[in-house]
Amino acid sequence: MPVWQESILLLAVALVLAVVIKTFFVQAFYIPSESMEPGLIKNDRILVQKVSYWFGGGPARGDVIVFEDPGGWLQGNEPAPTGLANLLSKVGLYPTGGHLVKRVVGTEGDVIECCDEEGRILVNGEPIDESDYIAERHGKCAAVFQGQCDWSVGPIPEGKLFVLGDNRMSSADSRFHMCGPDVETCAESPWVDADLVVGKVFSLVWPRARWTWVSNPGAFDGVPDDPPTVD
Repeated sequence: MPVWQESILLLAVALVLAVVIKTFFVQAFYIPSESMEPGLIKNDRILVQKVSYWFGGGPARGDVIVFEDPGGWLQGNEPAPTGLANLLSKVGLYPTGGHLVKRVVGTEGDVIECCDEEGRILVNGEPIDESDYIAERHGKCAAVFQGQCDWSVGPIPEGKLFVLGDNRMSSADSRFHMCGPDVETCAESPWVDADLVVGKVFSLVWPRARWTWVSNPGAFDGVPDDPPTVD
């Protein structure tokens, strides 16, 4: 086979492999905002793996996930890649936006409450120590909603998730889409459909000086499967 034909064949195989990898295994994204500081900051490049949620597995409390916009969650217009960057983005070789990245705080059946005397959120009655990853400048309460530190939501419906940004003072997350107790008719929904989840963030790859693995911190390990019953 002539060299030019061999080069075209190798390029075609490489592109097919890139598309397969993006579709089923790993995809690159960039962080568009400050909502996940201090762990992930604006313009960081991350890798998302999809294998963990195969075969009926789903996001767990504490996972950092990337998901498609549930509807009206994305704020502002992100510039679309152009030229070569646009081509590379189609095959997963260039980080793309148009998605959201948050931490899973509640899964199906959970009840989320804010907050205990130490300002911690509670999941199924269990206070969560988020000091290892949450931004420090959240004040006394780690999950203020409309200026209030006294709210609860749930049980979370089947197939839904409740997500929060690590930078609670600057994150349009599930709290932002809750409705206040005085609202009679509410068109908002705080839930993220599990089917919209692209995958779990497992690595911060750029800038090079900030390269690190991203894993579940284990802060939710002691959460009971069911919320406490009230007599």
